[in-house]
Amino acid sequence: MAQIFTWLLRIAGTLVALIVLAIVMMYYLGTRSLPDYDDVLQVPYLSAPVEIVRDNANVPHIFGSNDEDVFYALGYAHAQDRLWQMTLMRRTAQGRLSEVFGRETVDIDNVMRRLDIYPLAVASLEVQDEKTMRILRAYATGVNARLDQVNNEALGRGAPEMFLFNAPIAPWRPADSMAIIKLMGVRLARQLDTEVLRARMIKALPDPERIIDILPDAPGTGTAALPEYAHLLGAPVQYADSSDIHTHPLSPFAPAEMAGASNVWAAAPSRSASGGTLLANDPHLGFSAPGIWYLARLELQSGGVIGGTIPGMPIVLTGRSDKLGWGLTSAGMDDQDLYLEELHPVNKDEYRTPSGFEKLKTRKSIINIKDETPITITMHWTDNGPVLPGTLYNLANVMQPGHAVSLGWTLLSPNDTSMMAALRLMEAQSVQEGFSVMEDYVAPAQNLMLVDSETIGMKMIGAMPRRDARHETQGRLPSYGWKEENRWQGVFPYASNPEFIAPAGGILGNTNNKVVERPFPNHVSFDWGDTQRVKRWEKLMQAREVHTRDSFIEAQLDAVSTSARTLLALIGTELWFTGEAAEDGTPLRRRQRALSLLAEWSGEMNEHMPEPLIYSAWVRSLQLRMVQDELGPLAAELTHVEPLFIERAFRDVDGASVWCDVIQSQPIETCADMARLALDDALIWIEENWGSALESLRWGDAHQATHDHPVLGDVPLLRYFVNIRQSTNGGDSTLQRGLTRGRGENPFANVHGAGYRGVYDFADPDSSVFVTSTGQSGHFLSRHYDDLAQLWRRGEYIPMSLDEDLARAGAVGVTTLRPAP
Repeated sequence: MAQIFTWLLRIAGTLVALIVLAIVMMYYLGTRSLPDYDDVLQVPYLSAPVEIVRDNANVPHIFGSNDEDVFYALGYAHAQDRLWQMTLMRRTAQGRLSEVFGRETVDIDNVMRRLDIYPLAVASLEVQDEKTMRILRAYATGVNARLDQVNNEALGRGAPEMFLFNAPIAPWRPADSMAIIKLMGVRLARQLDTEVLRARMIKALPDPERIIDILPDAPGTGTAALPEYAHLLGAPVQYADSSDIHTHPLSPFAPAEMAGASNVWAAAPSRSASGGTLLANDPHLGFSAPGIWYLARLELQSGGVIGGTIPGMPIVLTGRSDKLGWGLTSAGMDDQDLYLEELHPVNKDEYRTPSGFEKLKTRKSIINIKDETPITITMHWTDNGPVLPGTLYNLANVMQPGHAVSLGWTLLSPNDTSMMAALRLMEAQSVQEGFSVMEDYVAPAQNLMLVDSETIGMKMIGAMPRRDARHETQGRLPSYGWKEENRWQGVFPYASNPEFIAPAGGILGNTNNKVVERPFPNHVSFDWGDTQRVKRWEKLMQAREVHTRDSFIEAQLDAVSTSARTLLALIGTELWFTGEAAEDGTPLRRRQRALSLLAEWSGEMNEHMPEPLIYSAWVRSLQLRMVQDELGPLAAELTHVEPLFIERAFRDVDGASVWCDVIQSQPIETCADMARLALDDALIWIEENWGSALESLRWGDAHQATHDHPVLGDVPLLRYFVNIRQSTNGGDSTLQRGLTRGRGENPFANVHGAGYRGVYDFADPDSSVFVTSTGQSGHFLSRHYDDLAQLWRRGEYIPMSLDEDLARAGAVGVTTLRPAP
């Protein structure tokens, strides 16, 4: 018996030793790819030495003798810190994820191939000017210099993920950078999803005219009602199985509410306490670990440039020089149209055009799938654009028998000069020059805010489709592709894009709200991204005569919900302070406690308070109760509360209170009935998920920012090392925007917001500040993987200075790249 016990101990000890050895080996292999920031390296194709000085936040400050060498070093730095992220984005753009991840990403690859993103990026190289091509080639060569170093020095394949996934890395090419800017356009798109959802709802609603309630126009558009569109959509709605293409963590196809958003505002010297211009920008994208943004400073021949870059592209997308500051928001331009294409009843390779049936353009493409047989897809194009699969945004639900759906989109241009325009902006010296160089920008459409030392201005950039005034659906719904009046008539001239320069009031800003009121077809868009945040922004901007850098920071971090203040006054009208005191433990008592808390609440979505959770659960339950009988299963796709819808119903705008009546029941329910029932629903849900002690609830527990690793975030144990979670303020409609997930076990998780924040003061440019939501490194074993995350959560920033001495004083390392002999 003793001998058996001894052997068991030996076996157990051996197993423990092997496990420890395996962990040590994994750690060793993982750390091999950690960059050495104090290094001297000889690299090919460099004309002179370049220094990469990394300040104490690991922001690279790059100094070289010419611009090409500086961009070479930026490519090297991007590859040092974000190689896995870059290769993943490139594979997404190419439609080649399934080579690494297998069957689960085939749908994503299928759509990306049909959109032809990568071939269009290759074609667009032909229209770039020579300087842009030199920069793209230099950047690509810098990336490849890091790849060569990884291979030659056995640096752990460049990233820990490379050991877990067999993902061979091809050399970087200029087309890869072009493809990534198009990929970002895919991530920011929202009009396609909105068109499909509007079409499906019109088919589902008992009264199609009520679509104006649930998908309301932004106030002030002057649109009273939609045209009679339902006849275009054929048979009654069929609820097809929805693909998970929109919820997969690697998918660039986000629902409309998860597409890009942002805040930007500026003050002229007359509204600035320091006498210089001010600019604040916080672009909003889906959270991930690492975040999409990478901070960098480039010392170009035209002067220093510092701000936020996206690895894979050699441009500072939001930032400043000594002379000019720039920021971006998603414009909301309607630059996508869906077309119903009639196929020939016999020959399905032909489609109807204004001049008769013509052949579809076709091309075959092979999708290689890990551990499976490759599949061959046949891609089709009409004159209007690529033919899309029914899995994308539930397109199958708006198709008619014998028809296909194609997409017109300005992004799908083989002559895209957006990269060239963005590179020129980095050298611009004034607001007027900046707007001038952006005439060549194509897509994705953005609101560009510029400030120089004296002037502020904002202009919508991007190609704006020119539609016929006779267009059957005005671009709001899919239209018949063979009718000439539905087809685009080219694009509007750049001068017609909305522009605002040196306003008399001295303040400019955008929160994705409507920027202009024009009749169709000059309208820009019917669907804007915000109707709520802008109200709070206006109040904060006009609350003081002059602003400072700190007041702009306060506005960026403001968490007061105008929606909450408006809606609570409406939905609680007949519930506040009514009825006698109820016994503890009863539903009535629980309701009274909740109402008592909300009655004293300011509307601030503070992470430490219970009221935001009670309010959010209440209005979510309320909207669901109001729409589920009319929309059926489609109600589940309204994942976020539309404040204008609830306001219209409770104010009975144009009879909108009809939404409060349950069609299937005999009594006529009022909106007050719905509010009471929804509050009870919400309190039951809160008790089941967060406990019955309402006063002890914390919004931040439910509203954690989820910066998850897109491929390792769900792996047991490993997820604790790669995911970054933070309790956060804000909500769907606050300036400090923390868009909630809207579905699943925790619908209030914060999944989309400001991954970058920057505030620039041109009275003292080196006092400008910025921050990102995670850290500079994409290596989860690096201390710079999440070192900025807690600063971001607390609303703190790091210096955004072009002072070389300051960067060197606290440098974590200096990398010198020297030309190889």
